[in-house]
Amino acid sequence: MWEVINAIKGQAILAPLAGITNLPFRIIARSFGCVLAYTEMVSANGLVRKTDKTFEYLATCAEDKPLGVQLFGADPELMAAAAAIVAERGAALIDINMGCPVKKVIKAGAGAILMKNPALIARIVAKVKKAVALPVTVKIRSGWNSRSINAVEVAASAEYSGADAVAVHGRTADQGYRGAADWRVIAAVKKAVRIPVIGNGDVWSAQDALALWRQTGCDAVMVGRGALGKPWIFKEINQLLTRCKEDGNPDLAQRYQTIEHHWTLEEQLCGSRAAAVNFRKHLLWYTKGLEGSSRFRQIVGKLPDRESMRAELDKYFQHLASCAGRK
Repeated sequence: MWEVINAIKGQAILAPLAGITNLPFRIIARSFGCVLAYTEMVSANGLVRKTDKTFEYLATCAEDKPLGVQLFGADPELMAAAAAIVAERGAALIDINMGCPVKKVIKAGAGAILMKNPALIARIVAKVKKAVALPVTVKIRSGWNSRSINAVEVAASAEYSGADAVAVHGRTADQGYRGAADWRVIAAVKKAVRIPVIGNGDVWSAQDALALWRQTGCDAVMVGRGALGKPWIFKEINQLLTRCKEDGNPDLAQRYQTIEHHWTLEEQLCGSRAAAVNFRKHLLWYTKGLEGSSRFRQIVGKLPDRESMRAELDKYFQHLASCAGRK
């Protein structure tokens, strides 16, 4: 399991994204060269209480390796117990969420609000490390707000307590996902600690990933929203790093095949009706920027069921192919 930490160096990995990085999405990302993916954040309390819904987040398969499971919670003992449960289910590493800015998570004392309490972070990391024989990573923000940029302090505390790597999102918690990520904070963390540092924030293209590496010296790049509707970003990053001249951007047929495969995986996981509801947002992301996509997205956003959505998707891609053929 420990080789996963060395394997991520110089690589692009998939960030944990609530409501997004389920098993189907991870499989699609891996098909384009993603070397490590994380689950959506999983409630430590839900695991310990054996809540069925919580355990659904741990669904995985042979194609989905190595897998990082991200836990959130604020009680060191509870986090340790949850980590032990996850370890028994075959995770390659455990990540501790210290960066989620969502109000529901913050009110529970978890996520980004932990940035206000480095001492509690240290206790959580130490307890989790003691509970499992797996690599333990932490995902943090640059700070709680612009007046309390303390990522260096938090990363150093996590390292001292046994963390094996740290992922740094270059925004503060109160920024949410607004504004620009401050990569200077990531560079400062890299200079301050000896464990691997994963840079995160504003990686929308392969060129962004390369720029982040060069500007911060980080060991790996974490791609989050930049992979929405564009899972081939991992292939593009790999090709840029290896100076491969092949175009990583898919043509229309390849894009359609990816959408179809992703949708099929969703249906296999949760059934056709639930998949149609969940996949609507992916259709909007997959078609963003294509010719006439605004109208397509408006139509799909109002369609009631799987059959009408699939019919509109086929019609739209047939239109795109026809337009391409006339050029």
